[in-house]
Parts: sequence; structure tokens; C-alpha cells
Amino acid sequence: MEKKNDKNKHEVVIKFDGETWKKALEESYKKNNKNAKIDGFRPGKAPYDIFVKHYGVESLFMDAADGLLQEAYMKALENSKLIPVVKPIFDIKEVNEEAIEFVFTITTKPELKIKKYKDLKIKKDELVVTDEEIDHEVGHLLEHYAELVVKDGKVENGDIVIIDYEGSVDGVPFEGGKAENADLEIGSGTFIPGFEEQLIGMEKESEKDIAVTFPEDYHAENLKGKEAVFKIKLHEIKTKQNRELDEEFFEDLGMEGVNSLETLKESIKEHIETHKKVDIENKFIDELMDAIAKNTEVDIPEEMVEEEIDHLMERAEENFKHQGVNLEFYYSMTKTTEKDLREQFEKEAFKNVLYRLILEEVMTLEEIKVEDKDIDEYLEETAKTYNATKEEIEKEFGGREFVGYDLAVRRTFEKLTEYNEVK
Repeated sequence: MEKKNDKNKHEVVIKFDGETWKKALEESYKKNNKNAKIDGFRPGKAPYDIFVKHYGVESLFMDAADGLLQEAYMKALENSKLIPVVKPIFDIKEVNEEAIEFVFTITTKPELKIKKYKDLKIKKDELVVTDEEIDHEVGHLLEHYAELVVKDGKVENGDIVIIDYEGSVDGVPFEGGKAENADLEIGSGTFIPGFEEQLIGMEKESEKDIAVTFPEDYHAENLKGKEAVFKIKLHEIKTKQNRELDEEFFEDLGMEGVNSLETLKESIKEHIETHKKVDIENKFIDELMDAIAKNTEVDIPEEMVEEEIDHLMERAEENFKHQGVNLEFYYSMTKTTEKDLREQFEKEAFKNVLYRLILEEVMTLEEIKVEDKDIDEYLEETAKTYNATKEEIEKEFGGREFVGYDLAVRRTFEKLTEYNEVK
């Protein structure tokens, strides 16, 4: 399905002349005159004709145009009666001392033809939670709350060792290659390949030299592909000892209503069911929308996809910030660029735009509407659920308009589910 589409691009020209343009030039003059350096005049005191003679009237055009841009845009929408789906592009077609002409390129929603959106027979996966899944989660909890105990004997896979180490390349120590009393779990893959495996079999207070080779993609340029030797001294060996499922363990868990293996398994089952319900619903919706998309004809303007990529990029940047890194660090670590990441998001962005257009078309076909009272009821219910005020919830959504849109989307999905789910 092609993304490029010029049929939905419309050029609208807005011209300002006479008093309107003259006033805009005067406002620009007042702004620029404040910092003007003209012999015989203090900043801001040079008359208009002197300023223009010194700097040229062209020096006023940019700020004058900025002052009229918003008004020009509103006139473009009003005159054309067009509804943009992305932020319009503008240019200055012509500008001189007498007038200015803006040209706006407005992209409108493409025509969409859904050939079929009912009776597509999509089956939801059955919700099943097995005993094996529950036991696996119980095992995870036991491992998480396991106690570390000092052990004698030799290092085994899974043990935690306390070591001193110092690395060198060609006999010369390198920066960052030395530590004392460092914790290391054998088999965790924390250190470079081959390091942890060579500690297996060592005993307490023993020493050993191990040889490793740094990977070719190692982050430190001076160590890439280099062979290194680490001097190791092992101080202590610890092993994980699983807890007993006793009263003390359940107190440490701090899970409400969980005080036995039976109640723990029941709580874990509910937790797994909650996540599986979401996964099943998401899979059903994706299969449903994909089936409708295959029965849809539309040429999506490239600008809509690019704007959605912008949103995905912003979301990615926020996610990286929460992890304590920025995009520049991500690019350096993955050896990629902003262009690579945008290309990576292109398929997802196209799908997001397509699905949104389909939903809005179904809303129209099914005459799905949301009244003010529906929005108020939803805000009140949600506020009670999250112990917040209606105003706080509305702000979180970005305003009543977005609350209404969200409700309309939900009702549309309910309709589509009703039409297409195989019972």
C-alpha cells in the first residue's frame, strides 16, 4: 500500500497588503530598532525612514511575517474550509514593501474505502493458566528471596564470588580493569566472554591468571579485539539458598491475603490471568484490524506517517530518559543514527495511521457518537478508581476532546468485536 499521496495536498495563498502589511512592518521596525546601531541616534530612537535607509526594508520582512503568520494560517483554514490532518507547511511566495503572500500546503484526510469490516470471523485465544506456569513463578519468587550463604569447596556455576582482579594488555594495566572485593555471579554474563567460566573450580583465597579476548564490538576503542590477562584473587564463595515456605517467608513477601502456598498460587494465577487477558485482547484487536486493513483501499499521505514517526521518536526518547540514557548514547552503543531509528519506526507508524483512519471511518459508518454526559460519567468513574479529581483525570487525557475520542474508539472496538468475534 503506497504511502505517497499528493491528492490530499492543497495550496492556499493568503495575501496581506495595505494597512495590515504596513502595520506589521512598523511593529517589526519597533522591535529591531531597539538594538539598532546608527550614528547620531541612541538605540530605539532612529526614525523609520532612517532605519530603513541604513538597514534596508528587507531587514523588517522576517519579523513582520512572523507577526502575521498565525493570522494567515487561520485565514487559510477559514477561506479554504479545509481540515488539516498534520501541521501545515508554509512558505512565503512573494514579499516586498507593498505586500506579502503566504502559501500554505494543507494535507487533508485521505479518502478511505472499507470493502468489509463485518463477519471477518476472528477468534480470541482461550485463557488458560497451567500448573507449570504457576510453579515457575513460585520458583522465581523463591529464587528472588533466596539467602546468600558462604560455602566451602570450589566455585560452581551460579555461585557469587568476591574477587580482586587487575587486567593488563601486553603487560600494561588498562583503565577500568582493576577492582577489589567485587561481587560477581558466575553465569550471569556480566563480564566479557570467557572470564566467568575460568573462575569455576577455584577455591577460597586462591589466585589465578586468566586470559580473555575482548569482543570486536567492545565499547572501549582501545580494547576492541585485544587479548588481556587478568590476575584474580578469590576471597569468598557464596551460594543461593532457597527459603522455606514458612510464616517468615510470607511475611517478607508482603502480599495481602497470602499466607500459605495455596493462597500464593491463587494470587499468582490471578496475576497471570490479568496479563494474559490483556495479551489476548491485544492480539485479537491486532488480527481484527489487520483483517480490516486487507479489505481497505487508501493512499496515506507521507506527511501523516512522518508525523507519527515524530511521535514515536519522542516516546522513545522519553523511555531512554527513564532508563538514564539519551538518544545520542543509544546511537553510539548501537552504531546507528537518527535516520536508522526513523526507518525502524516507519512500519509501525504506517500501521498506526492506517488503523486510526479505519477506526474513524467505522465511527462514521456506525454513527458512533459521545455525548457530554458520557464524558462526565467516565471522568467521575475514573476519578473514583484512581482517587483523583475529574479535573486531574481530564488534564491527564489532554482535555475533554481527547476523553471523548478515547470513548468513541472504545465503542468502535466494542462494535467491531460484536461483528467479528467467533464465539
